[in-house]
Amino acid sequence: MVLTGSEKAFAAGADIKEMASKKFADVFKNAWVANWGNIGRARKPIVAAVNGFALGGGCEMAMMCDIIYAGENAKFGQPEITIGTIPGGGGTQRLIRVVGKSRAMEMILTGDQIDAKEALSLGLVSKVYPVEETLPKAIECAEKIASFSQPAVMIAKEATNMAYETGMQQGLFYELRAFWSTFATHDQKEGMGAFAEKRKPVFKDE
Repeated sequence: MVLTGSEKAFAAGADIKEMASKKFADVFKNAWVANWGNIGRARKPIVAAVNGFALGGGCEMAMMCDIIYAGENAKFGQPEITIGTIPGGGGTQRLIRVVGKSRAMEMILTGDQIDAKEALSLGLVSKVYPVEETLPKAIECAEKIASFSQPAVMIAKEATNMAYETGMQQGLFYELRAFWSTFATHDQKEGMGAFAEKRKPVFKDE
């Protein structure tokens, strides 16, 4: 799957005017923005094609994706502190895991933005392209992923994401069990058989 916005903005965040008058009871009872995390829980890989502004909830949404391709005009930031609040869609948790404590603290506590070049150097994005190439390149990446065994792709995504949730030894154990599980699939037999026979595999997603 590919998630994108326009060439001027991936997503500028929530509607501040709508949020301004809300009270604690309102946001608490309705679990305000709690369902945003569903993007990160998708089993299929999501490639974000980010052009322009990805601020606040937009930056958080991009970080929920599995791969981020950025246009040269992309800007990332968590400016919530400038309006008297903090990130609520995962910004304080995901950003620090990607860019490190010092840079994450600086971005969250000052509201400063970073450009695509810095985002690439920090590991926040995978690649940077001219604006008009960002979406086509993201689609190309998604199509390549879709050409592989769907069960293997899902298992690989799940195992990689476990690195966020567990310690090294637990993660290594999980990865090994996940690796072994692929040997129960048709596609593992087909993939390895095709390699041995020097032909292109025909995966059946089973």
